[in-house]
Amino acid sequence: MTTRRGFIRGVSSIGATALLTSAMPLSQALAASTFAGVPTPKAKEAILAVNVGMRANYAALKADLVRHLSPVIVVQNNATGGKFTLITNGTRESVEPVPQTFELAKSIAHVPLGCYSVVASYLADNVPGVANQSRFDPHDLKLVAFNDEHSKDWIPPLQDFASKLKTARGVLPEAGLVPDLQKSCSNILTGGIDFISDSVKNKKFNIASFQKFASNVYPDIRVNMKYASEAQIEGVKTLMGTWRRKIGESAWADLYTVVLSQWTTADLNQNTIIIKGLMNPSKVDTHLIDLPGLEIPADPVAVALDNLARIVQDNIAAELIFSQDTNVADALKGKQDLLSEEILVQLGAGTPVRSALPDYNTTTKGVCPVQK
Repeated sequence: MTTRRGFIRGVSSIGATALLTSAMPLSQALAASTFAGVPTPKAKEAILAVNVGMRANYAALKADLVRHLSPVIVVQNNATGGKFTLITNGTRESVEPVPQTFELAKSIAHVPLGCYSVVASYLADNVPGVANQSRFDPHDLKLVAFNDEHSKDWIPPLQDFASKLKTARGVLPEAGLVPDLQKSCSNILTGGIDFISDSVKNKKFNIASFQKFASNVYPDIRVNMKYASEAQIEGVKTLMGTWRRKIGESAWADLYTVVLSQWTTADLNQNTIIIKGLMNPSKVDTHLIDLPGLEIPADPVAVALDNLARIVQDNIAAELIFSQDTNVADALKGKQDLLSEEILVQLGAGTPVRSALPDYNTTTKGVCPVQK
């Protein structure tokens, strides 16, 4: 894979100098280029009309194709473990299949993140002698710690959060949690309450004191992670089995699944990992599609189907248009821009190495980086 750093290193010395240090004005550089003269307005308009027509035809095909996509499962990751929508033969069915244990366990596991979100902007922008000192990005710390470290404005919101923690701890016996999970939740809540109490009493905190609190409750957080994962696996597997029986083995073999997630959780997405083992093994690499974004869209199903229609029609277009060059065909069928290889070649960075077949799901090929 070509990284930004690798790309710069790969450019020839002459190319790199021209690319990074050229002081020639843009207009002069363009005039000195090997390209032909400026087209007349009439010629430009006529030529660009071809692309406008193509885009109109492409959009029309995509809009029509959306209505024919079947069977498709759209997964919207959310706080409850995911909302699943089955589209088959013009019908839709939406279910949130994950038991409540998932949501409850994750809610309590987020206590350290809730405390951090209040105090982070009041941190001093220097790192004390902590074990992972070298892992802090000084610039990122300065960006996060944007408030006056001597201010006490963090006290009221932190006390408000402590009130929520105390209320939750008081009703834990009524939550129906298994004893092991109830104990871990209680420990996490108590750890958060104690950290807030000490910080308010001393009117100060720092990276070291926060890390001590978070480290103390980490074993309990792992317990919550275990129970949340078990609940999600159980819920997703049960629903997928129900839908598989509903649509039949023949339709299931061609199933597309589109998983929408935020960019920050796109790699090794939890639902993608579970679903991967439940689809047709021979098609899962091209039919299980991760669609990360900055935020979940207002209409996740519409966005998922629109993108899936683009993928499906490009799959066929690639083999029709680029039948003489399977490398370019694979680029159109995957995530690679068609000009990327040629640009890298012309800049002297070489040719990117890619798999023989398109792969929309590279993030699930590894293993979970968090090991017990």
